[in-house]
Formats: sequence, structure tokens, C-alpha cells
Amino acid sequence: MAEILSYLSRTLGFFYRILYLVYDYCWTLKQNQDRVTTRSIMSTIMMITINPTNLQFSNLNKTRNPYPNSHLQHTRSLKSSQISNTHEPKSSHSLVQQFNPNIPIQEALTPPSSWYTSPEFLSLEFDQVFFKGWQAVGCTAQVQEANSFFTGRLGNIEYVVCRDENGELRAFHNVCRHHASLLAFGSGKGTCFTCPYHGWTYGLNGALLKATRITGMKNFNVKEFGLVPLSVAIWGPFILLNMEKEVFSQQGCDDDVGMEWLGSSSEILSTNGVDNSLSYLCRREYTIECNWKVFCDNYLDGGYHVPFAHKDLASGLKLDSYSTTVYEKVSIQRCDGGEVQGQEDFDRLGSKSLYAFIYPNFMVNRYGPWMDTNLVLPLGPRRCKVIFDYFLDASLKDDEAFVAKSLEDSEKVQMEDIMLCESVQRGLESPAYDSGRYAPMVEKAMHHFHCLLHQNLIK
Repeated sequence: MAEILSYLSRTLGFFYRILYLVYDYCWTLKQNQDRVTTRSIMSTIMMITINPTNLQFSNLNKTRNPYPNSHLQHTRSLKSSQISNTHEPKSSHSLVQQFNPNIPIQEALTPPSSWYTSPEFLSLEFDQVFFKGWQAVGCTAQVQEANSFFTGRLGNIEYVVCRDENGELRAFHNVCRHHASLLAFGSGKGTCFTCPYHGWTYGLNGALLKATRITGMKNFNVKEFGLVPLSVAIWGPFILLNMEKEVFSQQGCDDDVGMEWLGSSSEILSTNGVDNSLSYLCRREYTIECNWKVFCDNYLDGGYHVPFAHKDLASGLKLDSYSTTVYEKVSIQRCDGGEVQGQEDFDRLGSKSLYAFIYPNFMVNRYGPWMDTNLVLPLGPRRCKVIFDYFLDASLKDDEAFVAKSLEDSEKVQMEDIMLCESVQRGLESPAYDSGRYAPMVEKAMHHFHCLLHQNLIK
């Protein structure tokens, strides 16, 4: 009888421990307004079943998880103690829920590493972020003359931007209406687009001019087979596309586009030298083995990494003067330049620097006589392309030594950033990492970026 009672006591104690753990999970869910999958609970219960001695009541009485925008602290500790390269696939919408924008930056965790590694999450970003609203795709210098064009790709959207013979700016899906071949490649000039596959020809106004060998084709209306248009606009020196808007003429809409794209920062940027006053210089492109947001995060850390990763750049900046201002869809970082010791000293940065991040993937850097822009294009969950366009005060455009030294310095900074970003991506792939923390004094622009992403993705 004593043995039976002892057995029942051990069994009831075991199940009491399980119930207590489930209650602990439910309590935390109620407090955090977060979600934990049934799999997480069941896997923990199975662990106890296999080895119930691992469960100590003292662990259950510790302080509740103070970070309610994350997975449960207990679940994360399991991840750390049971490092594995296998990850349970989750829906993109459930991944969005793993970040809580309502938590103050002083307490918040950064988004989970799955935001930077999941193909499903990137697909959601294309649908909810990149294919909605105005997106920077280039600059007016690329299509300054009539009959000029340039092409590009954003996700699965192939596009061509051109000026027709009348000088009107237009944009189209860069896809032949016959059998879907791409029409144009790179950039250049021409009076029409001729498909390299079957020779169908389109004017720069999108009209189908010639369809080869269509004899016998019935119910074919040439007006219904022109290029599919995209909405295009100009703000300052930048060309923008909107994948969801109905097409409208670009002329006379700059103010409206500025408010949609930049919000209240539109006037601030235009009065701080982000305008058409500079001459276009050149373009450089970099393919980086990291998620597109890793590059954005690096840009948005308020100069945090500059003294450690960019020692030469740091010597030309007064990092103590760094400040960040957040607007609707834009964050602006400012920093004073260092003192120039003599007339012969090289001074690319000038007395003040302005760094504007325009959500979701465009950066404008204005300093001294220079401006450069960074356009970050996702190529996959773990790869992106960053396009740099350089602009310069017209008075210095012919100063070959100044231009060469400036581009050399810029290249050095980019190589340093590429090394950082690729290192971060490798760390994000590690099962030892899930989320980090924000440095509140410097990384509020990064937190703002993540909150905007969450706002778009939750819809």
C-alpha cells in the first residue's frame, strides 16, 4: 500500500509540474500579449517527460520575462542550450507578430533573426512594402535627353523608364506582350523598343508599332497590346515609381509626390541641399551577401559603429554632435565635420553632414560639396544590391584629384561596411542568436524603421 501511495504521489507531482509550466506559459502570454506556438509548449512538456528531473521549481519562481515583444525567455533559453541548425518553418504573418512596436525603445528587443533569413518574410515585404507607395529607382540624369532609357528590377517587376520623343517621362513593365521576353537591357537611347525574341516593336510611348507574322490571328486589337504602364514621378533629382497607383502625367505633381514620399521632411530636405543644384558624377554598384535590412540597420545606428569600423571617416566628424530626428517615413541624422587644419587639407565632408533615410530603402547623404545616394534592392533573403549615385558641386566637377580622392575614400567606407554587414548576416544565421537590444541614445532611427516595417506588414 505504501508503494502504491508513493507511486501515486510521484505521478501527481509530475503532472502538477506540467500543469504549473502550462500555467506559467499562459500567464506570460496574458501579460505580454505575445504568441507561443503549441509546438513550443509540447516540446517543453516532452522534455520533462523524457527527463523530469531537469525541471526545478526554483526556475519557475524567477522574475517574469521583461521583454514582451519577444518569444518567452524560457523558450529562448532552450534555443541557446540546444543549438541546432534546424528551424521550424513559420508563416510570414506569425513572424511579423514576433516584434512589438509598442514597447519603448528602452525596453524593446530588435526583430527576430527570422526577419532577416526567411524567404516567406521577404515575399511579404515585397507585397506589403516595395509594391506599395513611391519607390526611388534612379535619377533624372539617367534620362535627361529625349529617347533615352534605363531599366531595372524590383522583386519580380522588370521596368523600363524612358523619355519619349517629346521629352515626356514614362515608365512601363519591361515585358513584351507577345511571349513575355524582356524588351530593353541596361540603358541607352533609341526611338523604339524591339523585342529580341520575335521582333514585336513598341514606341517609347508604349504603343505597339509592329507585330510580326500575325497573319491568321483572329480578334487581335493592336491597341490592347501596348506596354503595361507604371506610374512615374520626379522629386528633386530623383525618379520614383509606384507599382500600385493608376498612371498619371508626371508634370506638375512634384509637391504631391513629395508629401506622399517624404511627408513633412520634404521641405527640410529641399532646403538642406537635396535638390537639383548638384551635377551628376557617376554610379557604383555593390552586391552584398546580407539581407537588405542589415544594410539599412547599419546605416541607422546613429554613428554607433563609425569610431570602431571607419576610423578615417571618424577623424573627419565630431561624433559627439550626432543627432537624430524622426519624421513620418524619414529619419535624418546630422553630424558636424572636423576642423580643417590648412588650405591644402582635403575636406570632402565640409562643416556639416546630413544623412536622410527614406523608408524603406533609400538613403541620401549630403555633406560639403558632395551628395551620394544609396538604393538598397533585395535580391533574396540573404543578398542585396546597393546602388550608389554620386553628385558634386559643378565648380568641382573638373577637379580630377578632388573627385578621385573623394571616390577613393567613399570606396574604403563601403568596403568596411560590406565586411560588417556580411558578418552580421552570418551571425543572424546562427542558432545562438535570436534578437538583440537597441542603444536608445543612438539607435532610435533604427527602431523607427522596424516599427514602420511592422506597420506595413501587419496589414
